[in-house]
Amino acid sequence: MTTKDKYISYEASGVSIDANDRMVERISRSVAATYGPRVMGMENGFAGLFRLDYDEKLFKKNYRNPVLVACTDGVGSKVLVAQEMKRYDTVGIDLVAMSVNDMLVQGAEPLFFLDYLAVHKLDPERIAEMVEGVAAGCRMADCALIGGETAEMPDIYRKDEFDMAGFAVGVVDRHRLIDGSTVQEGDVILGLGSSGIHSNGYSLARHICFKQLKLKVTDPVEELGGAAIGDVLLEPTRIYVPAVVRLLGQYKVKRVVHAMAHITGGGLVGNIPRVLPKDCNAVLRTSRWPVPPIFQYLQSNGPVKKQEMYRVFNMGIGFVLVVAKDFAKAVAEKLRRYGEEVYEIGTITAGKRVVVLKR
Repeated sequence: MTTKDKYISYEASGVSIDANDRMVERISRSVAATYGPRVMGMENGFAGLFRLDYDEKLFKKNYRNPVLVACTDGVGSKVLVAQEMKRYDTVGIDLVAMSVNDMLVQGAEPLFFLDYLAVHKLDPERIAEMVEGVAAGCRMADCALIGGETAEMPDIYRKDEFDMAGFAVGVVDRHRLIDGSTVQEGDVILGLGSSGIHSNGYSLARHICFKQLKLKVTDPVEELGGAAIGDVLLEPTRIYVPAVVRLLGQYKVKRVVHAMAHITGGGLVGNIPRVLPKDCNAVLRTSRWPVPPIFQYLQSNGPVKKQEMYRVFNMGIGFVLVVAKDFAKAVAEKLRRYGEEVYEIGTITAGKRVVVLKR
């Protein structure tokens, strides 16, 4: 054996630096497309830079007492459906949505986002597809993708496996912070339509579809309009930021939005109480909005009890606003003009911080 034969490379152990360089080159354009004037470019930097305010009058935000709001999340087992479908763009949108919709609950506007992708093998084309999805989500939320990390770990992830996580930072002026403390009896609950399952409840959805019904991801389902079950399950999470931030900007003095909730794991039953005072209940009228076919399909084929469905899934309502009664119609109309499906789904009553489901 020669001296040369004794050496081992990083690539021989399963990690390719060259592939990472090709991936970075491929995604740079998508990432740059999310930048606004407050992003400070630094070529080959070790961290992303973002100015909270901007010197030029046209872009200056003039925060009086800014509070930074941070969120982190993943996509859960929805990534397993993406793996089976070999479709990687939509889960990037989900990744952004899960964090920016959460910070929106406090009235914050997203500023920037960072992603973390972990893979078995770094395939530049596949990673580029994932990051392009993340960048698309950032553009929808009007936030900048200022950094990220891709980890190639063949000893941890099997072939074609991957996982993803994200981290977002936003800002809200302290006097505009929404914390649910002003919620009162008589307030109206408005629900914004979801685009489907979003990113929660996939362990149950996958169990029903793939273990009980023995479906393949490419199988068409008549009850779902003939669409492949994988495509239905990969419908990305709706991002509510543009409409809600615009709405809040219309009420700079009056505090008409008393609370908001992002309907994620725990469904309507679990998430709305998080923003209610201890002496209030949320009474929801389930007949006031259409339940998308995917939920009806899962409930009937489980079968799953109705209460469990509302505890696990969003059931067609992805975001909730608790609004002063006298402003409810005006707020709903504004949100519809901004592109949202809006339903008056219930009211606030005296109670013990629980959701009551009624027809």
